[in-house]
Amino acid sequence: MGPLEGLKVLEFAGIGPGPHVAMLLADLGAEVVRVDRPGGGVMNPVVERARHRLTADLKSEEGLALCRDAAASADVLIEGLRPGVMERLGLGPDELLAANPRLVYARMTGWGQDGPLAHAAGHDINYIAITGALDAIGKAGEKPVPPQNLIGDFGGGSIYCAFGILAALYERERSGKGQVVDAAIIDGVTSLMSFFSGQPEGAIRTTERGKGLLGGGAHFYQCYTCKDGKEIALGSIEPQFYAELVARTGAEEIAEGQMNPENWDDYAEKLAALFKTKTREEWNDLLEGTDVCYGPVLGLDEAREHHHMKARGAYVEHDGIWHSAPAPRFGRTPGKVRSSDNEGEDVVRRWQEGARG
Repeated sequence: MGPLEGLKVLEFAGIGPGPHVAMLLADLGAEVVRVDRPGGGVMNPVVERARHRLTADLKSEEGLALCRDAAASADVLIEGLRPGVMERLGLGPDELLAANPRLVYARMTGWGQDGPLAHAAGHDINYIAITGALDAIGKAGEKPVPPQNLIGDFGGGSIYCAFGILAALYERERSGKGQVVDAAIIDGVTSLMSFFSGQPEGAIRTTERGKGLLGGGAHFYQCYTCKDGKEIALGSIEPQFYAELVARTGAEEIAEGQMNPENWDDYAEKLAALFKTKTREEWNDLLEGTDVCYGPVLGLDEAREHHHMKARGAYVEHDGIWHSAPAPRFGRTPGKVRSSDNEGEDVVRRWQEGARG
Protein backbone atom coordinates (compact mmCIF):
# COMPACT_ATOMS: atom_id res chain seq x y z
CA MET A 1 0.00 0.00 0.00
CA GLY A 2 2.98 2.34 0.03
CA PRO A 3 5.24 3.94 2.66
CA LEU A 4 2.36 5.97 4.17
CA GLU A 5 0.11 2.97 4.83
CA GLY A 6 -1.81 3.50 8.06
CA LEU A 7 -1.73 7.32 7.87
CA LYS A 8 -5.23 8.77 8.33
CA VAL A 9 -5.88 12.00 6.41
CA LEU A 10 -8.97 14.22 6.51
CA GLU A 11 -9.27 16.45 3.43
CA PHE A 12 -11.75 19.30 3.09
CA ALA A 13 -12.71 19.61 -0.57
CA GLY A 14 -11.12 22.45 -2.47
CA ILE A 15 -9.52 23.22 -5.81
CA GLY A 16 -5.96 23.27 -7.12
CA PRO A 17 -3.14 22.49 -4.71
CA GLY A 18 -5.15 21.11 -1.76
CA PRO A 19 -6.54 18.11 -3.64
CA HIS A 20 -3.11 17.55 -5.19
CA VAL A 21 -1.56 17.29 -1.72
CA ALA A 22 -4.14 14.66 -0.77
CA MET A 23 -3.47 12.76 -4.01
CA LEU A 24 0.26 12.65 -3.31
CA LEU A 25 -0.35 11.23 0.16
CA ALA A 26 -3.04 8.80 -1.01
CA ASP A 27 -0.84 7.46 -3.82
CA LEU A 28 1.74 6.49 -1.22
CA GLY A 29 -0.74 4.56 0.88
CA ALA A 30 -2.41 7.11 3.15
CA GLU A 31 -6.11 6.58 3.82
CA VAL A 32 -7.78 9.83 2.78
CA VAL A 33 -11.34 10.80 3.66
CA ARG A 34 -12.50 13.74 1.56
CA VAL A 35 -15.28 15.94 2.93
CA ASP A 36 -17.54 17.20 0.15
CA ARG A 37 -20.28 19.74 0.66
CA PRO A 38 -23.82 18.87 -0.52
CA GLY A 39 -24.03 19.11 -4.30
CA GLY A 40 -20.29 18.73 -4.71
CA GLY A 41 -18.96 16.20 -7.16
CA VAL A 42 -15.82 14.96 -8.80
CA MET A 43 -14.10 17.80 -10.65
CA ASN A 44 -10.97 15.91 -11.62
CA PRO A 45 -10.98 12.09 -11.40
CA VAL A 46 -7.18 11.94 -11.62
CA VAL A 47 -6.32 14.42 -8.88
CA GLU A 48 -9.25 13.22 -6.73
CA ARG A 49 -8.41 9.52 -6.97
CA ALA A 50 -7.92 7.16 -4.02
CA ARG A 51 -10.38 8.95 -1.72
CA HIS A 52 -13.12 7.79 0.62
CA ARG A 53 -15.69 10.52 0.09
CA LEU A 54 -18.32 11.71 2.52
CA THR A 55 -20.83 14.53 2.25
CA ALA A 56 -21.23 16.91 5.17
CA ASP A 57 -23.26 20.10 5.41
CA LEU A 58 -20.90 22.43 7.25
CA LYS A 59 -23.85 24.72 8.00
CA SER A 60 -25.46 22.03 10.10
CA GLU A 61 -24.44 20.81 13.55
CA GLU A 62 -24.70 17.23 12.31
CA GLY A 63 -22.21 17.86 9.53
CA LEU A 64 -19.83 19.75 11.80
CA ALA A 65 -20.01 17.00 14.42
CA LEU A 66 -19.10 14.42 11.78
CA CYS A 67 -16.04 16.47 10.80
CA ARG A 68 -14.98 16.93 14.42
CA ASP A 69 -15.27 13.20 15.00
CA ALA A 70 -13.14 12.49 11.94
CA ALA A 71 -10.49 15.04 12.98
CA ALA A 72 -10.36 13.59 16.47
CA SER A 73 -8.94 10.33 15.14
CA ALA A 74 -7.05 11.61 12.06
CA ASP A 75 -3.30 12.08 11.74
CA VAL A 76 -3.48 14.88 9.19
CA LEU A 77 -6.08 17.49 8.20
CA ILE A 78 -5.81 19.40 4.91
CA GLU A 79 -7.86 22.55 4.25
CA GLY A 80 -7.55 25.30 1.67
CA LEU A 81 -10.16 27.86 2.71
CA ARG A 82 -9.53 31.53 3.34
CA PRO A 83 -8.01 32.33 6.74
CA GLY A 84 -10.66 32.43 9.45
CA VAL A 85 -13.28 30.30 7.70
CA MET A 86 -12.45 27.09 9.54
CA GLU A 87 -12.37 29.01 12.83
CA ARG A 88 -15.84 30.42 12.20
CA LEU A 89 -17.10 26.89 11.56
CA GLY A 90 -15.65 25.71 14.85
CA LEU A 91 -13.14 23.55 12.99
CA GLY A 92 -10.07 25.71 13.53
CA PRO A 93 -6.74 24.36 14.76
CA ASP A 94 -7.22 25.52 18.36
CA GLU A 95 -10.40 23.48 18.75
CA LEU A 96 -9.26 20.41 16.84
CA LEU A 97 -5.76 20.24 18.32
CA ALA A 98 -7.27 20.50 21.80
CA ALA A 99 -9.31 17.38 21.04
CA ASN A 100 -6.49 15.63 19.15
CA PRO A 101 -3.05 16.98 20.17
CA ARG A 102 -1.29 14.71 17.64
CA LEU A 103 -3.11 16.23 14.65
CA VAL A 104 -1.03 17.81 11.88
CA TYR A 105 -3.26 20.64 10.64
CA ALA A 106 -2.16 21.68 7.11
CA ARG A 107 -3.45 24.99 5.75
CA MET A 108 -2.96 25.46 2.00
CA THR A 109 -3.42 29.06 0.84
CA GLY A 110 -1.98 31.50 -1.66
CA TRP A 111 -1.13 34.48 0.52
CA GLY A 112 -0.67 32.68 3.85
CA GLN A 113 -2.52 32.89 7.15
CA ASP A 114 -1.43 36.44 7.94
CA GLY A 115 -0.27 39.63 6.24
CA PRO A 116 -2.22 42.46 4.57
CA LEU A 117 -3.37 40.29 1.64
CA ALA A 118 -4.24 37.17 3.64
CA HIS A 119 -8.00 37.60 3.18
CA ALA A 120 -7.91 38.71 -0.48
CA ALA A 121 -8.96 36.47 -3.34
CA GLY A 122 -6.20 35.31 -5.64
CA HIS A 123 -4.98 32.69 -8.06
CA ASP A 124 -1.67 31.21 -9.15
CA ILE A 125 -0.88 34.10 -11.51
CA ASN A 126 -1.25 36.64 -8.68
CA TYR A 127 0.92 34.70 -6.24
CA ILE A 128 3.80 34.18 -8.66
CA ALA A 129 3.50 37.83 -9.73
CA ILE A 130 4.59 39.22 -6.35
CA THR A 131 7.43 36.73 -5.86
CA GLY A 132 9.46 37.69 -8.93
CA ALA A 133 8.80 34.39 -10.68
CA LEU A 134 6.29 35.60 -13.28
CA ASP A 135 8.45 38.60 -14.18
CA ALA A 136 11.20 36.21 -15.26
CA ILE A 137 9.11 34.12 -17.68
CA GLY A 138 8.54 35.08 -21.31
CA LYS A 139 10.26 36.70 -24.24
CA ALA A 140 12.37 39.84 -23.99
CA GLY A 141 10.33 42.96 -24.70
CA GLU A 142 7.03 41.13 -24.33
CA LYS A 143 4.66 40.67 -21.42
CA PRO A 144 5.15 37.76 -19.00
CA VAL A 145 3.75 34.36 -19.94
CA PRO A 146 1.80 32.48 -17.23
CA PRO A 147 3.34 28.97 -16.98
CA GLN A 148 -0.07 27.32 -16.63
CA ASN A 149 -0.49 26.96 -12.84
CA LEU A 150 2.51 24.74 -12.36
CA ILE A 151 4.86 27.08 -10.49
CA GLY A 152 2.41 28.50 -7.96
CA ASP A 153 -0.32 25.99 -7.21
CA PHE A 154 1.82 22.90 -7.49
CA GLY A 155 5.51 23.83 -7.44
CA GLY A 156 5.32 26.33 -4.59
CA GLY A 157 2.01 25.10 -3.20
CA SER A 158 1.13 21.43 -2.98
CA ILE A 159 4.69 20.10 -3.04
CA TYR A 160 5.73 22.35 -0.15
CA CYS A 161 2.54 21.56 1.75
CA ALA A 162 3.18 17.81 1.43
CA PHE A 163 6.79 18.38 2.48
CA GLY A 164 5.59 20.33 5.51
CA ILE A 165 3.14 17.60 6.49
CA LEU A 166 5.82 14.92 6.36
CA ALA A 167 8.24 17.10 8.34
CA ALA A 168 5.59 17.68 11.02
CA LEU A 169 4.86 13.95 11.18
CA TYR A 170 8.59 13.26 11.62
CA GLU A 171 8.81 15.80 14.45
CA ARG A 172 5.71 14.28 16.06
CA GLU A 173 7.64 11.04 16.51
CA ARG A 174 9.87 12.89 18.99
CA SER A 175 7.43 15.27 20.67
CA GLY A 176 4.19 13.31 20.39
CA LYS A 177 2.49 16.56 19.36
CA GLY A 178 0.94 17.77 16.13
CA GLN A 179 1.05 21.35 14.88
CA VAL A 180 -0.20 23.76 12.22
CA VAL A 181 1.52 23.77 8.82
CA ASP A 182 1.00 27.17 7.17
CA ALA A 183 1.71 26.36 3.52
CA ALA A 184 1.50 29.57 1.50
CA ILE A 185 2.14 29.51 -2.23
CA ILE A 186 4.07 32.79 -2.04
CA ASP A 187 6.43 31.22 0.51
CA GLY A 188 7.01 28.13 -1.60
CA VAL A 189 7.63 30.08 -4.80
CA THR A 190 10.00 32.42 -2.94
CA SER A 191 11.90 29.32 -1.85
CA LEU A 192 11.96 28.07 -5.45
CA MET A 193 13.50 31.39 -6.48
CA SER A 194 16.43 30.86 -4.09
CA PHE A 195 18.59 29.63 -6.95
CA PHE A 196 18.34 33.07 -8.54
CA SER A 197 18.27 35.31 -5.46
CA GLY A 198 21.36 33.57 -4.08
CA GLN A 199 23.68 34.48 -6.93
CA PRO A 200 24.86 37.76 -8.46
CA GLU A 201 23.01 39.12 -11.47
CA GLY A 202 24.88 39.11 -14.75
CA ALA A 203 24.42 38.64 -18.46
CA ILE A 204 24.62 34.86 -18.10
CA ARG A 205 22.70 34.34 -14.84
CA THR A 206 19.76 36.71 -14.66
CA THR A 207 16.01 36.78 -14.10
CA GLU A 208 15.55 39.43 -16.79
CA ARG A 209 12.77 38.22 -19.06
CA GLY A 210 14.00 36.33 -22.11
CA LYS A 211 17.61 36.84 -21.11
CA GLY A 212 20.36 34.81 -19.54
CA LEU A 213 21.40 31.20 -19.74
CA LEU A 214 18.17 29.71 -18.40
CA GLY A 215 15.63 32.36 -19.37
CA GLY A 216 15.65 31.92 -23.15
CA GLY A 217 18.56 34.17 -24.04
CA ALA A 218 21.14 31.46 -24.69
CA HIS A 219 20.96 29.81 -28.12
CA PHE A 220 21.88 26.45 -26.59
CA TYR A 221 19.09 26.50 -23.99
CA GLN A 222 15.83 27.14 -25.79
CA CYS A 223 13.26 25.68 -28.15
CA TYR A 224 13.32 25.61 -31.95
CA THR A 225 10.72 24.96 -34.64
CA CYS A 226 11.32 22.20 -37.16
CA LYS A 227 10.41 21.83 -40.81
CA ASP A 228 7.04 20.25 -39.94
CA GLY A 229 6.11 23.00 -37.46
CA LYS A 230 6.82 20.79 -34.46
CA GLU A 231 9.31 21.85 -31.81
CA ILE A 232 12.39 20.57 -30.01
CA ALA A 233 14.17 21.65 -26.83
CA LEU A 234 17.93 22.02 -26.33
CA GLY A 235 19.83 22.19 -23.05
CA SER A 236 23.46 21.90 -24.20
CA ILE A 237 24.99 23.91 -21.34
CA GLU A 238 28.21 22.11 -20.45
CA PRO A 239 31.04 22.52 -22.99
CA GLN A 240 31.23 18.80 -23.76
CA PHE A 241 27.50 18.71 -24.45
CA TYR A 242 27.74 21.84 -26.58
CA ALA A 243 30.56 20.26 -28.57
CA GLU A 244 28.29 17.25 -29.14
CA LEU A 245 25.56 19.58 -30.45
CA VAL A 246 27.96 21.20 -32.89
CA ALA A 247 29.33 17.87 -34.07
CA ARG A 248 26.00 16.16 -34.59
CA THR A 249 24.25 19.09 -36.30
CA GLY A 250 27.28 20.22 -38.31
CA ALA A 251 26.82 23.78 -37.00
CA GLU A 252 30.53 24.63 -37.02
CA GLU A 253 29.77 28.33 -37.34
CA ILE A 254 28.60 28.40 -33.72
CA ALA A 255 31.47 26.33 -32.32
CA GLU A 256 33.40 29.20 -30.71
CA GLY A 257 32.26 31.64 -28.04
CA GLN A 258 29.44 29.59 -26.56
CA MET A 259 29.27 31.55 -23.29
CA ASN A 260 29.66 35.01 -24.79
CA PRO A 261 26.18 36.62 -24.64
CA GLU A 262 27.13 38.88 -27.53
CA ASN A 263 27.00 35.80 -29.80
CA TRP A 264 23.70 34.41 -28.56
CA ASP A 265 21.21 36.20 -30.81
CA ASP A 266 23.24 35.55 -33.94
CA TYR A 267 23.82 31.90 -33.04
CA ALA A 268 20.14 31.45 -32.22
CA GLU A 269 19.21 32.69 -35.70
CA LYS A 270 21.66 30.24 -37.25
CA LEU A 271 20.25 27.34 -35.25
CA ALA A 272 16.68 28.39 -36.02
CA ALA A 273 17.44 28.21 -39.74
CA LEU A 274 19.23 24.89 -39.31
CA PHE A 275 16.45 23.17 -37.39
CA LYS A 276 13.90 24.18 -40.03
CA THR A 277 15.72 21.99 -42.56
CA LYS A 278 14.47 18.73 -40.99
CA THR A 279 11.32 17.44 -39.36
CA ARG A 280 11.15 16.84 -35.63
CA GLU A 281 11.28 13.10 -36.24
CA GLU A 282 14.46 13.47 -38.29
CA TRP A 283 16.10 15.54 -35.56
CA ASN A 284 14.84 13.04 -33.03
CA ASP A 285 16.58 10.21 -34.88
CA LEU A 286 19.79 12.22 -34.89
CA LEU A 287 19.84 13.71 -31.38
CA GLU A 288 17.67 11.74 -28.96
CA GLY A 289 19.59 9.66 -26.43
CA THR A 290 22.84 11.52 -27.03
CA ASP A 291 24.72 13.92 -24.76
CA VAL A 292 23.38 16.90 -26.69
CA CYS A 293 20.74 17.27 -23.93
CA TYR A 294 17.82 17.13 -26.32
CA GLY A 295 14.10 16.46 -26.10
CA PRO A 296 11.11 16.76 -28.44
CA VAL A 297 8.45 19.20 -27.22
CA LEU A 298 5.43 16.94 -26.76
CA GLY A 299 1.78 17.52 -25.97
CA LEU A 300 0.21 15.52 -23.14
CA ASP A 301 -1.17 12.82 -25.42
CA GLU A 302 2.17 12.51 -27.18
CA ALA A 303 4.01 12.38 -23.85
CA ARG A 304 1.98 9.36 -22.78
CA GLU A 305 3.09 7.51 -25.91
CA HIS A 306 6.76 8.44 -25.77
CA HIS A 307 8.89 5.31 -25.56
CA HIS A 308 10.81 6.40 -22.46
CA MET A 309 7.65 7.45 -20.62
CA LYS A 310 6.06 4.11 -21.51
CA ALA A 311 9.12 2.17 -20.39
CA ARG A 312 9.05 3.98 -17.05
CA GLY A 313 5.31 3.43 -16.66
CA ALA A 314 4.83 7.18 -16.18
CA TYR A 315 1.12 6.80 -16.94
CA VAL A 316 -1.24 4.13 -15.64
CA GLU A 317 -4.62 3.27 -17.14
CA HIS A 318 -7.15 2.83 -14.34
CA ASP A 319 -10.94 2.61 -14.63
CA GLY A 320 -10.68 3.66 -18.27
CA ILE A 321 -8.74 6.86 -17.48
CA TRP A 322 -5.04 7.57 -17.90
CA HIS A 323 -3.48 8.61 -14.60
CA SER A 324 -0.03 9.90 -13.76
CA ALA A 325 1.84 7.20 -11.87
CA PRO A 326 2.55 7.76 -8.15
CA ALA A 327 5.72 9.74 -7.54
CA PRO A 328 8.35 9.43 -6.25
CA ARG A 329 8.98 5.70 -6.54
CA PHE A 330 9.94 3.35 -3.73
CA GLY A 331 11.86 0.08 -4.04
CA ARG A 332 10.20 -1.80 -1.20
CA THR A 333 6.85 -0.07 -0.62
CA PRO A 334 5.66 1.28 -3.99
CA GLY A 335 2.65 3.55 -4.29
CA LYS A 336 -0.42 2.62 -6.29
CA VAL A 337 -3.20 4.31 -8.24
CA ARG A 338 -6.50 3.46 -6.54
CA SER A 339 -10.17 4.22 -7.07
CA SER A 340 -12.30 6.51 -4.95
CA ASP A 341 -15.51 5.45 -3.22
CA ASN A 342 -18.34 6.92 -1.15
CA GLU A 343 -17.50 5.07 2.04
CA GLY A 344 -16.09 8.03 3.94
CA GLU A 345 -18.49 7.77 6.87
CA ASP A 346 -17.72 4.08 7.31
CA VAL A 347 -14.00 4.82 7.30
CA VAL A 348 -14.41 7.57 9.91
CA ARG A 349 -16.38 5.15 12.06
CA ARG A 350 -13.54 2.65 11.76
CA TRP A 351 -11.02 5.34 12.72
CA GLN A 352 -13.03 6.13 15.83
CA GLU A 353 -13.35 2.50 16.82
CA GLY A 354 -9.62 2.07 16.38
CA ALA A 355 -8.93 5.15 18.51
CA ARG A 356 -11.21 3.88 21.28
CA GLY A 357 -9.64 0.45 21.06
